[in-house]
Amino acid sequence: MMSVPDFHMVLAILGIALAGGVIGLDRTAAGQFMISQPIVAGPLTGWLLGDPAAGAVIGATLELIWVLDLPIGTFVPANATVGTVSATAIAVLGSPGGASLPVIGFSIMLTTAMVPITMMADGLVRQWNSRIADKALAASGRLGGAVLSRIQCAGLGFFFLKSFVLYILFIPLGLAAVALFGRLPLVFHRALALFVRLLPLVGVALVMSKLSVNTFDKYFFLGFACAVIAGQLFHAPALVVLFTTVTAGLLGARYRERKS
Repeated sequence: MMSVPDFHMVLAILGIALAGGVIGLDRTAAGQFMISQPIVAGPLTGWLLGDPAAGAVIGATLELIWVLDLPIGTFVPANATVGTVSATAIAVLGSPGGASLPVIGFSIMLTTAMVPITMMADGLVRQWNSRIADKALAASGRLGGAVLSRIQCAGLGFFFLKSFVLYILFIPLGLAAVALFGRLPLVFHRALALFVRLLPLVGVALVMSKLSVNTFDKYFFLGFACAVIAGQLFHAPALVVLFTTVTAGLLGARYRERKS
């Protein structure tokens, strides 16, 4: 006999899977209103589950990491939408009362490891829809408008079902993994909390690397290192560390531009 909390959990997972499937259509299939971007999908998922702050942290972090991974031509990028929605759902549903930084970090790491599965699923759906499109084009002279409309809706349905099935698989597995993570020693939780704090820097570095922003790197990281050391020695506030880091990067970029 299923208990009431378990029943509510199932309903929450099904609701997020349905909402995530609709949000996923915005990636390439329909609309493209940018709600599928992690920076939007994360807080939206968190809001639906009652913890928009956790969704904002996850969404902003994954936005930095995947922002330039675009579905151009035949390239199938990582499905950042599935990763963001799954990570947010796992973190919030796996932490009643509010998702902690360690659980957020573990959820991000867990869903990032699932990226190859999402890419494979996206590739299979693209191939299937390409076959449908080819058959429709070959028989376009013999098919009526209603039939073509049904074919188009079928293509959208495949995209929706792909995301829906991935959520149904990922979220319960993630919740089981979070339950096991909660039993690990405290040192693992501290490591994952530090992982979340440092992950935005990895995202910034990836963006700078992909944009070939070479005039900012050396001074930016030198400023960050000095700011962190000063923060540890003098217990400077986080805003002072951030301000020092950005200032050093901007001054370094300005110096390089004048020198060249």
